[in-house]
Amino acid sequence: MINESVLKGKRILAVDDEPDVLEVIKEQLSGIEVMTADTFDRAQRLIDSQRFDLVILDIMGVNGFDLLKSCRDRKMPAAMLTARAVNVESVNRSLKLGAVSFLPKEELPTLRELVAEILEDLERGESHWKRLFDRLGPMFKEKFGIIWEDLEKPGPPIYYG
Repeated sequence: MINESVLKGKRILAVDDEPDVLEVIKEQLSGIEVMTADTFDRAQRLIDSQRFDLVILDIMGVNGFDLLKSCRDRKMPAAMLTARAVNVESVNRSLKLGAVSFLPKEELPTLRELVAEILEDLERGESHWKRLFDRLGPMFKEKFGIIWEDLEKPGPPIYYG
């Protein structure tokens, strides 16, 4: 069940080089202020000049990891979006650089629920990574270099890789 109240009044920036993906994100997050950027430069300008409650960054097409560093420097939470299957390198790099979650594009139909969960966890000072890894299953414990106990602690988990 989606906690719609956590979405009220939130500002989201979605960054992806594919216009159809940005449209799906806007549709999934209808009723929420969603700004979009389809290039690194436009995204960087928005990150530098505005505040967002969450930034959703495509990993590949817009240099998402570089934008993640900018979000971290401005203390804006960012979740990484990828078309590729969940893989160790991308997840560990996302963790190491301070992403609050990891969103496979195949999960876009449930984006509203995922964003609500992320925002809810942020408000409580908890990590969304725990919920994500619970969904992925226990086999990811060692594969992703995460100490499970760290997922119980507030803030991002400690990277061990």
